Amino acid sequence: MTAVPDVPPQPTLTDGELTLRPWRDEDIDAAHHLADDELARWFGFPGLPPRSGLVEAVERGRTQYADDRAVVNFVIELAGETGPVGTIEIRRVSPGVGQVSWTTYKPYRGRGVAQRAVRMLTVYAFGELGLDRLQAEVDPDNRASVRVAIRSGFRREGLLRGGAVLQGERRDVAVYGLRRDDPRADSLPGWTALMDSVLPKKRVIAHVVVRDTEGRVLLCKVSYKQDLELPGGVVEPDEDPATGALRELQEELGFQLPLAGVLAIDWLPRWQGWGDAIEILYDGGVHDPSLLESLTPDGFEILGVAWYSADELAGLVSPLNARRLPVVLAAPDALHNLRDGHPITTQL
Repeated sequence: MTAVPDVPPQPTLTDGELTLRPWRDEDIDAAHHLADDELARWFGFPGLPPRSGLVEAVERGRTQYADDRAVVNFVIELAGETGPVGTIEIRRVSPGVGQVSWTTYKPYRGRGVAQRAVRMLTVYAFGELGLDRLQAEVDPDNRASVRVAIRSGFRREGLLRGGAVLQGERRDVAVYGLRRDDPRADSLPGWTALMDSVLPKKRVIAHVVVRDTEGRVLLCKVSYKQDLELPGGVVEPDEDPATGALRELQEELGFQLPLAGVLAIDWLPRWQGWGDAIEILYDGGVHDPSLLESLTPDGFEILGVAWYSADELAGLVSPLNARRLPVVLAAPDALHNLRDGHPITTQL
């Protein structure tokens, strides 16, 4: 029989103004009267939670605390206010990992209560509880909780598509995480890592426009779609675009050539499940048509290559390339600034 470890009494945490303390029986009525539609929405209640449900939750929390602090649930108090202003909970979900959730009651929202409570709980979790990682699961549309997570130093780590059901609707869940050894959010490494987790990461694509002495462009027959495509592809992490373009040439066609510069920079909107992207069209120079004889398509992604004139492109390439390649081929000495294949002629 496994012995149950002695569990110390649940502590009270305070910064002198904000206090996290164990639930008392008299808190139940006060908390029940403070419940509102916003709380019901984000916690998935079909309506305002009944008092009996809160009683059961408090008793369940006490039992789970006694079970080696599997759950620690605090009432949040604020100096100058009577009764609870919110709640915060940490729940062990695996060895060394705790999941944090919180709520602030309506009269006290917008006053930084949740953020301060999360920061206090973080110190307790990494210290007294000995956890190594904390995480929070937040509906992306719950802007207030998203701000609390970020401002408390939690990095956005991913999206659980359809990970929760709220009011009968399957919703996405954003996962935010904080490790014990993460640099503090108020340090430069911590701040930049935090911002990197939430700022957009725009895809960069590098293609190469290779021409022959007859003014034609080199296009590839690919295995994954009907449209003919320029050689090149997506730039990998920590790779500069020009190196990415040359790498793709080597991988796809078994050759490299010097890049003569940039012909076009094009912004591409979201399309068919792809996020928006920046595409760079590099100038692969002008070559004798016999260049084809030295190319060795990989046979997996690239099935064949050939030269095509501008007036042959319609119906063979994507609408995007059908718009922009004739423009680029007609003026190969210019740098073309494009938006979805269209020349940008006015300032936004």
